[in-house]
Amino acid sequence: MTLSKFVTTTAWLVRDTFRQSLASGLCWLLLGLSTICILVCCSAGASGRGSIILPGEHNGNFLPRFDREAHDAQKLKQSGTIVADGTLSLAFGAIRVPLARDAREAVHFVQLVLSAGVADTLGLLLTLVWTAGFLPGFLDRRAIAVLLAKPIPRGALLMGKYIGVLAFVLVQASYFVVGTWLALALRTGIWDASYLLSVPLLLLHFAIFFSVSLLLAVCTRSTVVSVFGSIAFWGICWAINYGRHSVMAAAAMAPEGSFSPGLVRLANLGYWLFPKPVDLGRFVFDSLGAESNFRPLFQNLPSVSMGLSIFTSLLFTGYVLFAASRHFRRVEY
Repeated sequence: MTLSKFVTTTAWLVRDTFRQSLASGLCWLLLGLSTICILVCCSAGASGRGSIILPGEHNGNFLPRFDREAHDAQKLKQSGTIVADGTLSLAFGAIRVPLARDAREAVHFVQLVLSAGVADTLGLLLTLVWTAGFLPGFLDRRAIAVLLAKPIPRGALLMGKYIGVLAFVLVQASYFVVGTWLALALRTGIWDASYLLSVPLLLLHFAIFFSVSLLLAVCTRSTVVSVFGSIAFWGICWAINYGRHSVMAAAAMAPEGSFSPGLVRLANLGYWLFPKPVDLGRFVFDSLGAESNFRPLFQNLPSVSMGLSIFTSLLFTGYVLFAASRHFRRVEY
C-alpha cells in the first residue's frame, strides 16, 4: 500500500470517527463539559499585585499574606520586602479566595488543576470510557465486512481508525485547553503560554492507554471489555509505577543490606515493562512548572529520566499496536 493511499484511507477514517461521535452524541457531550469549564474560567478574576517576583530575582523577597499583621508595616516598607496581597475570585466574585502569593501564581494554580486534575486524570479516564465504543462498533461483522471487501490492508484500516480517535481527542483537548487559557488570560490579564503544552502531553498519555483499548476491542469486539479492561490496566500501571518509586525511596533510606534486592529487581522489572502514568503526570507537572504549588506530591519520589520513561512507554504502545494489527489480520469475518 502506497503512502498516498494510506493517507487517503486515514483521512476517510478520521471523518468517519467524527461522524460516529456526532451520531452517538459523544462529541456534543465533551464539548458541553469543556464549555462549562470555559464559562467557569470566564467568571474568574484576580486582584492585587500581578507578580511579587522582581526582574532578575528567582524567588523574590516577600512575606506571605498571613504574616503581615506580625510585622511592622513601616519596617517592611523600609526594607523593601513585599507582602503578598490580593484575591482570586470565581463566579464573578461570589467565591473569593485570599492569595498567599501573587495573582500569577493563583492563575497558574488554576491552570495546573485544570490540566493535571480535570484533563490528565479525570479527563483521561472518562475519555477512555467514552471512546471505547468506537472500535467495537467499527469492528462489528456487519460494518467491517464492507471495508474488508475493498483492497485496503487490514493493518492500515486499524491504524487509520486509531489515528482517527486520536484526532478526535486532539480536537477536544485543544478546545478545552485553549478555551480555558483564553478565558483566564482575558479575565486576569495573565498570559501563561506554558499551559498550552498540556495539549500534546494529554494526547500522548491518551494514545498510550488507548492502544490497550484497541487490542481488547480487536480480541473481543466488546465495548464492556474495552472500557473496564483499559481502565483496570491504567490502575494496575499506576500502582506498579508508584509502587516502584516507593520501593526505591525506601531502599535508599534503609540501612545497607536490610532491604530485599529481589523486591527491588521485581519492582524495576514491572516499572520498565509497562507504561508509567505517574511519570507522565510528573512530566505534565514539570513542563508546566508546578514545583511551587505541588512539590509535596512528588518530593519523596526518586528522580527519573523522563525521556527514558516516555520512550519505554511508547515502546510498549508500539508492541500493543503491532499485536492488535497482527491479530486483526488473522480474524475471520
